[in-house]
Amino acid sequence: MNNEIIYLDHAATTPVSEKVLAAMLPYFSEKFYNPSAPYVQALEVRRDYEDAKHLIAQNIGAKSDEIVMTAGATESINLAFSAASKDAGDEILVGEFEHHAVLNSAEKYGVQKLVKIKKDSIIDLEDLRAKISPKTKIVSVMLANNETGVIQPISKIAEIIREERMRRLSNGEKTPIYLHSDASQGVGQLDISVSRLGVDMLTLNAGKIYGPKQTGLLWANREIQFNAQIVGGGQERNLRSGTENVPSVIGFAKAMQLAEKHRKKENERLRKLKELFKKTLIENFSNEEMVFLGNPKKQLASHISVSFPGIDAERMVFALETQGVLVATGSACAANKGTRSHTLTAMGLSDSEADGSLRISLGKLSNEENIKRASEIISKTVRAEFERIQK
Repeated sequence: MNNEIIYLDHAATTPVSEKVLAAMLPYFSEKFYNPSAPYVQALEVRRDYEDAKHLIAQNIGAKSDEIVMTAGATESINLAFSAASKDAGDEILVGEFEHHAVLNSAEKYGVQKLVKIKKDSIIDLEDLRAKISPKTKIVSVMLANNETGVIQPISKIAEIIREERMRRLSNGEKTPIYLHSDASQGVGQLDISVSRLGVDMLTLNAGKIYGPKQTGLLWANREIQFNAQIVGGGQERNLRSGTENVPSVIGFAKAMQLAEKHRKKENERLRKLKELFKKTLIENFSNEEMVFLGNPKKQLASHISVSFPGIDAERMVFALETQGVLVATGSACAANKGTRSHTLTAMGLSDSEADGSLRISLGKLSNEENIKRASEIISKTVRAEFERIQK
């Protein structure tokens, strides 16, 4: 029996790559100095830190002084939404399918308004346009959905925001409106140039691209005013005080560099593996037994979102784990709470369809051999479950 673990949950997190780890290690030992200290060794670490931020900024088409380094996308989102004021009645429009970090932060910092999504997991642009009001200060739509992998039309949303901005200017209205996008799932697979996307704020997470966990950033136009989340020594534009996490930022920069360098080739590789995986499932299940979720023409190469209506997906996750195949039922955060996917519910899926859904996300640990094996194991396990419940 093959005891190899087949990891198919790259959307949850990724292992730190060897090259990233090698870049980080010196800053845990001989280059341990506080970058705010005045002596030469510390100044060299400061230079390396700033160079890393510059490299990260280059990869998103930005300037390093527009970036705030954080302890992950969740903190970055909280900082982004601090630009709104709930007391002032500022509205934050978010897609129904957003990560809970966005949904809960919007509720905390502003008056949350939900924008509908369509059955193919794409934001409803007409509903978005209709829900923008003079009180709307932030619109937040993820670049790619973490459950279905469906890529969102951010540039089209940016055009809607520009139209609203021009309307306000012509009417003498003073409330600004900003577009935020959480690109945590898209980084490494999509073009995340902030100018081409047309966003005002962007959040990223190193843990999704084979970099260190608890490492993220917020990019934002300098004109946007935020409320500091952590006060103290004034680091990171006075918005995120505390001694800089040099090793992790060095690792983030290396991970970004590698992700962008290999993006096209890796996408092609993942797309072929994805089609191989889907082919096995299609050969084993009828259209009544299985449905692929999300718009396949607008989907990340890494993601397979599939539902087996009538099957308990959580039961399948545990059954597959005993056979060495690691998959998820949705976002790792929601799955940990045992709740039904709000994304799939918003897409209009029935309870049976939502409860029977698996998220399979490929990555660098995936290859033709383990993908074939995993797809066969999943097919046999789901088939056995269908037979069990039909008895």
